[in-house]
Amino acid sequence: MKIAIPVKDEKLTFFSNAGHTPKFAIYKLNGSGMFRSFNLEAIIQNPRTDIDHDHAEEEHDCNHAHDDEEHIAQHNKMGAALSDCAYIVVQKACKNTANSFTSQGIKLVKYNGNALDVGKILQETSSKFI
Repeated sequence: MKIAIPVKDEKLTFFSNAGHTPKFAIYKLNGSGMFRSFNLEAIIQNPRTDIDHDHAEEEHDCNHAHDDEEHIAQHNKMGAALSDCAYIVVQKACKNTANSFTSQGIKLVKYNGNALDVGKILQETSSKFI
């Protein structure tokens, strides 16, 4: 099973706003129960072209009503790029971001902590990956 998590960079620093993240880290979950482990498979660029990946807005609040087709298509690029993942760990995701994942069958796992280390976050949320 594969799990995606939004990251700032190759140092695997968690990025709280899934829709504006510069990159996604893709992990494979191995084992079960207490013996679960996560192996990094890839780090991919966020495929959205309507945001500045070099200056991604982590604290951007998506309280807008961007229902135009072009904007939604930009969001849908993320779901398509992560379509082989079963889960994505998020702290924030606007309606269009959430829809881009759920339309591909990707379940959102909410992370409410303060950690920035992806490994720690995956361990903290691992019980939610069924």
